[in-house]
Amino acid sequence: MNLTLEQIGSNAKRAETVLRTLSANGKNKALTTAADYLMANMKMLLEANHMDMERGKENGMAQGLLDRLLLTEARIAQMAEGLRQIAGLEDPVGEVLSMKQRPNGLLIGQKRVPLGVIGIIYESRPNVTADAFGLCFKAGNAVILRGGKDAIHSNHAITMTLQEALQKCGLPKDAIQLITDTSHETAAEFMKLNQYVDVLIPRGGTGLIRTVVEQATVPVIETGTGNCHIYVDESADPAMAVDIIFNAKTQRIGVCNACESLVVHEKVKDALLPKLAERLQEKQVELRGDEQSRAACGSILPAKEEDWGTEYLDYILSIKTVASIDEAIAHINKYNTGHSEAIITKDYENSRKFLDEIDAAAVYVNASTRFTDGFEFGFGGEIGISTQKLHARGPMGLKELTSTKYIIYGNGQVRP
Repeated sequence: MNLTLEQIGSNAKRAETVLRTLSANGKNKALTTAADYLMANMKMLLEANHMDMERGKENGMAQGLLDRLLLTEARIAQMAEGLRQIAGLEDPVGEVLSMKQRPNGLLIGQKRVPLGVIGIIYESRPNVTADAFGLCFKAGNAVILRGGKDAIHSNHAITMTLQEALQKCGLPKDAIQLITDTSHETAAEFMKLNQYVDVLIPRGGTGLIRTVVEQATVPVIETGTGNCHIYVDESADPAMAVDIIFNAKTQRIGVCNACESLVVHEKVKDALLPKLAERLQEKQVELRGDEQSRAACGSILPAKEEDWGTEYLDYILSIKTVASIDEAIAHINKYNTGHSEAIITKDYENSRKFLDEIDAAAVYVNASTRFTDGFEFGFGGEIGISTQKLHARGPMGLKELTSTKYIIYGNGQVRP
C-alpha cells in the first residue's frame, strides 16, 4: 500500500520520538543487525539492482550514471561494513559542549541533540539508502528517502531489508521510509512538508540540487556538484602527478570527487602532458585543452569556455595552462564548485598558499581528490558532501546530523 506523504511524515515523527532517547548500545545493536541483514539478503538485492540496470541500459543511461547505479557483491559488502563502522563510532547525541555558571548562579550549558526528521532526495545511487539510514539513525534521526526512478527496485529492496532488521531489534521500522512515488509532483510536495521534515538534503546533479534549493520550504543543506581541479605546480614530481591524476580521473568517473579539470604550470607542461596523455589513454580519456597544452601534446582537443566549468562524470578532462600559482588559484576559484581541489608540488610555501586561498570544502596537497568521502575520512560513510558554509561543510558525518540545545540549571532564580 502506498502511503500519503502526510502518513509518511507522521510515521517518521513517531519513530523520531523513540530514536531521540535510544541508547548508544541500542543503536549499535540495530546497525550491526542491519549490516548482517544486508549480507544475508545479497541475492535479493542484486536481483533488484539487475532490474534497474537493465532498464537503465535500455533507456541509454550514460556510463558514469550506470556505474553509480550498479550494485555488486563488493559494494553491498562495503555498505554493510559502513554500517558496522558507524556502530563503532562514538555517539554524538547527548555530548555536553559547554557548561558555565552565571553570576546569578544559573548553570547554562549546550549539548548535542538529533535534528529530528531528515528528508533526502537523491538520484541513481542505491548505496545512499544504506549510508543515509546508518548515519541518520546513529545520530538519533528518522529519515525519509526519495530516490530516483532509475534505482527504485534497488532502493525498495534495501529499505525493506533495513526495516526488517529494525523490527528484529524491536524498533520502529519507520525510522527509515522510502517514498515509492517518483513523480516530480510528489517530490515538490515533499519539499514543502515542513510540518514533519526538519531538514532536507539533496544528493545528485546540478539540476536536482538547484530545484530543491529553489523550491523547498523545508530548510536545505546543499550538497554540491564536483568540478574538482588538480593543479600541477612547477616544482611537482611528474611521476607523482601522473599517478594522482590517473587515479582522481579514472578510479570512478561517476562520482562528485573525481577530477574533472587539470591546471598545469607552463614550465612543466612539455614534460608532463605527453606522459599523462599516454597513461590516460589506457582508459581512453578524452583531453580538451587550451592552445599551450595542445602545443605540448598533439592528442589534446581544443577546449571551449564551458569546459572549464563542466562536471563531466565521463572519461573527459579539461586542461588549462597557467604562468603562476596565483593564476592557477584565480582560475580554480572562478570555475570550481566548492568541493575538492588539489595541488601537486614540492614547494612548501606554494602548498600553504594553495591551502589558504582556495575556496573549497576540501583542499589537498599531493593526494587524489577521490579521498573526499565520509568512509575515507573515518566517518563510516557520509550523508553527502556539503559545499555550503552554514551548519556543515565537506563530508557530513554524525556530528553534522545533530543540532544543539541549551540546558539551564537553576535553584529558584527569577529575573529581576
